[in-house]
Amino acid sequence: MKISFFSNFLTHHQLPFCLEMQKRYGDDYKFISTAKISEERLNLGYKDMDWDYDFVVRAYENKEKYDEAVKLATESDIVIIGSTVGDDYFEERLKKDKLTFRYRERLFKEGFFKTLLNKEKRKLIYIRHLKYRKNKNVYVLCASAYGAGDFAKFNLYKNKIYKWGYFPENNKYDIDKLIEKKEQNKEIIILWAARFIKWKNPWEAVEIGRKLKQDNIKAKIKMLGSGILFDEVKRKVEEENLKDYIELVGAVDSDKVKDYMEEANIFIFTSNQGEGWGVVLNESLNAGCAVVANEEIGSVPFLIENGENGLIASNVDEFYNNVKLLINNKELRMKLGKNAYKTIDEKWNYINAVDSLQELFDSIINNKELKIKNGPASKADIYIKKGGK
Repeated sequence: MKISFFSNFLTHHQLPFCLEMQKRYGDDYKFISTAKISEERLNLGYKDMDWDYDFVVRAYENKEKYDEAVKLATESDIVIIGSTVGDDYFEERLKKDKLTFRYRERLFKEGFFKTLLNKEKRKLIYIRHLKYRKNKNVYVLCASAYGAGDFAKFNLYKNKIYKWGYFPENNKYDIDKLIEKKEQNKEIIILWAARFIKWKNPWEAVEIGRKLKQDNIKAKIKMLGSGILFDEVKRKVEEENLKDYIELVGAVDSDKVKDYMEEANIFIFTSNQGEGWGVVLNESLNAGCAVVANEEIGSVPFLIENGENGLIASNVDEFYNNVKLLINNKELRMKLGKNAYKTIDEKWNYINAVDSLQELFDSIINNKELKIKNGPASKADIYIKKGGK
């Protein structure tokens, strides 16, 4: 069975999944990179991986490689299409209605009406979805709990949307020892890791620090990252005299972020609905952090069961109350951290994702009932926000 995965370029977020697919399918698996990695991504610590692996076809390299990519798009038994890839590769495939999976986050990161008012985005929705609504063999691997609801607004892909996501490398730990090590910290360490941009909401981390100071609760928030709001946040921290509560670490290489997660007791994920998935959630759960995350983030309803392996918040007051609860409740903090690790170790990891994807392929090709009831490749229903705990 020949399987081709089209995306913009290979990243560390996709690499473990791709390596596992190549291990199982050999030369019948290809990753087609359609664009050269940008300088912006390289400056953020990404690496140009397109040249490191034989299974990568660099469609942007020359006409010969582009033609090879088009041939793979047309002839492969199964094709997975990332959201950044243009439809010029797939015209013939879609005309033939061959088995195809669109790999998507949500449609309305900026909100339903704001998206529809944008002419270019309306056009993109039509090109990539609406004109193929009659194709029986087009399905969605949905990397957002809100994707099914967004597609339902256009009556698209009914009963053809499956839970998916991103599957970075997951470390193996003796989780009991890791949690005990965290508990030896002199003070509770709260981690925030993101770009300092508007929809990542760094101001909520600052507000949590301000409230901790106000309530005289000792803890340290370490903020990793850089971005256009960094200097503004730094000034605010200095003006509010929050240096004892907030440490601005700055930019950290992606392979070093896990070191901070292994140390942290609590991880706060404050992004809004602009966060289509949010790989740092996978990584912080894997590192045994007690996570508090915004329900609007695409991965949160898939990965977090509120009160069991993390806590969900919907505004800054809920964030603070949950953080305060975790600081004061060691037993809950340790329970969430251990269950967080199990979530990745036992279910939401790249090996289980490949296993489940193979079962999904088999169920569709052979018209069999899909036995997967939760986790990767299970049926994605319309998610209704529940609000924070």
